[in-house]
Amino acid sequence: MKNSSFLILFVLFFLNLKPAYASDLVLSYDKPATYFEETLVIGNGSLGAIIYGGNETDSVSLNDITLWTGEPKKNNYTKNPRPIIAQIRSALELENYAAADSLQQLLQGDFSQNYQPLGCLKIKYNTNTGGRYSRKLDIRRALATVCSGNRTTNYFASAPDSVIVIKISDSNGIDAILNLESQLPSEVTASGNQISATGYAAYNSLPGYTKSENPFSYHPSRGIRFNTIVKIIAPDATIQTNGNSTHISNTKNVILLITNATSFNGFDKDPATQGRPYRQISERTIAKAEKLSYNTLQSRAEKAHRNYFDRVELDLGKTSPNLRTLPTDRQLLSYCDNLDYNPDLEELYFQYGRYLLISCSQTPGVPANLQGLWNEKMLPPWSSNYTTNINLEENYWGAETTAMPELHEVLLDYIQNLSINGQHSALNHWGVDKGWCLGHNTDIWAMTNPVGSGNSSPSWANWAMGGTWLATHIWEHFLFTRDKEQLQKYYPALKGAAEFALGWLFERNGELVTSPSTSPENTFIAPDGKEWPTMICTTSDMALIRECLIDTKLAAKELGTDAGMIAQIDSVLPRLHPYKIKADGSLSEWFYEYPDKDPKHRHQSHLIGLYPGHHISVSETPDIAGACAKTLEIKGSETTGWSAGWRINLLARLRDGEKAYAMYRRLLRYVTPDKYKGPDRRRGGGTYPNLLDAHTPFQIDGNFGGSAGVAEMLLQSTPESIILLPAIPPQWNDGSVKGLRTRTGHEVSFKWKNGKVTDLEIKTKSIGPASEQFTLHANHNIKTIKTDGKEKLSLKL
Repeated sequence: MKNSSFLILFVLFFLNLKPAYASDLVLSYDKPATYFEETLVIGNGSLGAIIYGGNETDSVSLNDITLWTGEPKKNNYTKNPRPIIAQIRSALELENYAAADSLQQLLQGDFSQNYQPLGCLKIKYNTNTGGRYSRKLDIRRALATVCSGNRTTNYFASAPDSVIVIKISDSNGIDAILNLESQLPSEVTASGNQISATGYAAYNSLPGYTKSENPFSYHPSRGIRFNTIVKIIAPDATIQTNGNSTHISNTKNVILLITNATSFNGFDKDPATQGRPYRQISERTIAKAEKLSYNTLQSRAEKAHRNYFDRVELDLGKTSPNLRTLPTDRQLLSYCDNLDYNPDLEELYFQYGRYLLISCSQTPGVPANLQGLWNEKMLPPWSSNYTTNINLEENYWGAETTAMPELHEVLLDYIQNLSINGQHSALNHWGVDKGWCLGHNTDIWAMTNPVGSGNSSPSWANWAMGGTWLATHIWEHFLFTRDKEQLQKYYPALKGAAEFALGWLFERNGELVTSPSTSPENTFIAPDGKEWPTMICTTSDMALIRECLIDTKLAAKELGTDAGMIAQIDSVLPRLHPYKIKADGSLSEWFYEYPDKDPKHRHQSHLIGLYPGHHISVSETPDIAGACAKTLEIKGSETTGWSAGWRINLLARLRDGEKAYAMYRRLLRYVTPDKYKGPDRRRGGGTYPNLLDAHTPFQIDGNFGGSAGVAEMLLQSTPESIILLPAIPPQWNDGSVKGLRTRTGHEVSFKWKNGKVTDLEIKTKSIGPASEQFTLHANHNIKTIKTDGKEKLSLKL
């Protein structure tokens, strides 16, 4: 390390690092969507639309992120759980895994509720335009456009005005019939230039995987209510209603304004008796929006979207012109099959993850769910709920690094809700009288109990670490923002998760362990040759507890509070059951070194300390990091979409750019729509034609994990350091990035050539004081940087 290897120029003028970006950041198709996995999705953070863009009939499916089955949770509980837990622990000491699993089921409570589709607006055209067809989504502008012959239709979702806007223009004239439909109990009325639908969701439901004949419980006076309004603005048109249908003719331009409001008024409020005035809200929203011109609505919506989106720009190289002109689905297919060099597509996928989070995470206390915002099914896969053993956390991995901390706050507000209900579950399901916990699944009602209803496998149903994992987002948010007021606000939830962890641990042979314990959705083979999920003290339990305790200690020190808690954590951390490396060099997932049922399992929960955690690293814990690398080598590349997204980040933390890039390409493997039955059908994890993540089926977490992974390959940080290009692959030898953020409280933009950083700009972006001194790792050198209070530094390296 030599200081002379850095040529550092602190200049007083602005160094323009903005590159000439090749990518247009547009998803483009040459035919209408037949399947959901081919559609275009838009959203304003609360209200979403799924656009098919049909020639004869255009279907626009609608969603509201607050439309769920259920109502506030009654306190379901396990009667006197402590004796049951004592029996489970005794069974595990005797390695009686059958008894342990059976007893685990006695701790299970209710299932989570289902996220519901709002409805569908169908536009049936009585004239066939013919001619050239195109369907596009400009994710920079958040504007979808369908061109079919002489007809052009624009679609966007406005956050400032709480509406979805559709503008139809046809130089030959418009003749169309509109129908608004809903799968929920509802009443649809069409009168004049307005269509309305009023209805309600079930007050209770079961997941689709229970195969119940009657999964929904409805009552007109229970459950979340909703009111959808479609306003038709076409002053010169002929508008006729016939029942629930509206016929529009004799006009060349039509603007449709769509809004919805539900009675959801918080996780602890009965939506039927304590709900919001949803009818009045939707009526007021439409009344305000219709006073604005189309151009004003579009301009306001785009400005709000770009306030987030334009914060980060990325250039990874140039795609050949013959590839750039292909529709996005064919680019994806060729990228997968022909191994094309297509940096535009790689940039597009990265930015698409950011677009999706902006589109589905702007409702306070209601974060992006398993499908973000977009769901057409009454019984969606896994209830489209919040799955907390990886999926909900993965949704927000890129929020801070890619400069959208405000969207992360939506999750933090939800964590506060969970911390309230989780106190009941800690005591009444796990027998811990301090703190809060969370199981594997939750929903808009912030349920926290272990699910399963007394007859489900503990491999996924019995898990108590959701709170310890989610709570780490609180400290992570602070590191990027340095917002002490927010840390003070959210600290009780972080502390409560740590208190549960401390209460759940117990001493065994001089170590602190957990029991019963599972490693999410995975199983081991016991000496009896049978497959079991329940064991003493899994590695993932210890990793999450370590991370949560470390974060709590640092937060308490920052706030100057809880000296007793800090002392207790300091005494506990050295006594936690340590990591173990197996004979094959991989990291042990289980307390005993028993073989995995599936060594290539999609979950890699025992690697949480490496990513998204911070207590394993190649520099500080090289042996354990090496065991993580061996684990990933054994797991290979065949996995689901969200798992591939996670592995990109893990490999980036291991500073293995080539393998991280290979996994990124694996994530972008072309998958056909689920219902497609053709001879070229493709299943498995990857990416659908519309770039949504294929688990399969669709889960949005892979999009978010993949986007975060690109940022992790380009830049990593700790509160004391910034590492540039830590996992850069040869394919990204030249490029530039603008706007990534760091745990030092800065925004970083830089260019690189031949794999080496050339120009660098560092700005202070934190609300509180950013680090005034940190180490900069770049071009195989380390340099101490002192900001001397400057808001911006420009350097050449």
